[in-house]
Amino acid sequence: MNPIVRNILAVISGLVVGSTVNMGIIMISGSIIPPPEGVDNTTVEGLKAGMHLFQPKHFLFPFLAHAIGTFAGALLAAIISANRKMLLALVVGAFFLAGGIANILMLPSPTWFTIVDLAGAYFPMAFLGGKMVVSNSKK
Repeated sequence: MNPIVRNILAVISGLVVGSTVNMGIIMISGSIIPPPEGVDNTTVEGLKAGMHLFQPKHFLFPFLAHAIGTFAGALLAAIISANRKMLLALVVGAFFLAGGIANILMLPSPTWFTIVDLAGAYFPMAFLGGKMVVSNSKK
């Protein structure tokens, strides 16, 4: 297969799988840590209206979803790619970072969560996913 086509498919596959992992974690989060009483977490408007009721524990699963989803997508992209494995893992991380920024603009969150999420969930996890593949391919 042409390396360019393979690399494009690697990034697309990483984005699809990472997004699926992200949504899966978000979908189960409410059954593990229920939202505050009276908050409708099924709509953006409901979340905006009830965001002031959220405690730090309610931000654990969104962070994990962003971090693990990015990691899974970056890891897969690096595994599938023909070359430039770390670069393509970081490209997946950049897409997820853009999504994280869009999410924060649409759904305001506490400043501490914004900083932790943007600084810890995207590029560090993409780098880790890429590094795992690059390290293993050198052995």
